[in-house]
Amino acid sequence: MHHHNMTHHRPASPTSRQGNEMAATSLRDLQAGTHGSGFSDPAQRLRLLCLSRGAQGILGLGRVFRRMDKDGKKDLSLEEFSLGLKEMQLQISDEEIQEMFDNCDIDGTGTINIDEFLFQIRPPLSDARKNIIKEAFDKMDKAHEGEITIGALKRVYNVDSQPRYISGEDSREDILDKLLDNFDHDATRDGKVTKEEFFNYYAAISASIENDCYFNLMMRQAYKL
Repeated sequence: MHHHNMTHHRPASPTSRQGNEMAATSLRDLQAGTHGSGFSDPAQRLRLLCLSRGAQGILGLGRVFRRMDKDGKKDLSLEEFSLGLKEMQLQISDEEIQEMFDNCDIDGTGTINIDEFLFQIRPPLSDARKNIIKEAFDKMDKAHEGEITIGALKRVYNVDSQPRYISGEDSREDILDKLLDNFDHDATRDGKVTKEEFFNYYAAISASIENDCYFNLMMRQAYKL
């Protein structure tokens, strides 16, 4: 009986159960905010809108923004920023878009930095969780380039620890495909995962896991730390 409990507490694969839990919680918070006093901060509402789509939300936003950023300077104009948000079909008003842009464009240059904006939208991470995510990333980023290849991720990621693999619901390939699909998407299918993307993904997963030990265990099992 005791052994059964051990398997029961195995961390679920981030793509399935936790993603769904996070989405449900975010939707509840959104509804509470909409029906209650409303949100004082549109960025908080945007975070919940993104999280209500699971880990894909914030990563998707990052991808859209990077595509808008034609010159690769990581800066967006209000028009590009607005287009990106509308392409994601997030229910954000023009007023909210303007307010978020102004809040982020502190020096009044008329542009905002993509990474800084996504950092604001990303759910906050405790230092302990940041450290374990960094440890997993650094294990794959041997050359300290701030990005890893999809190949390195595939080699290190431990499918054997995933409940859907253990239960036979998903094959090894299914699980890897689902994970990689979060990072290597149509517009940016470059075979690379940046540190920013990796952190954005696990920050979103982290938002649905209250217990630090559980998050720690999930990361240690997944990346054999």
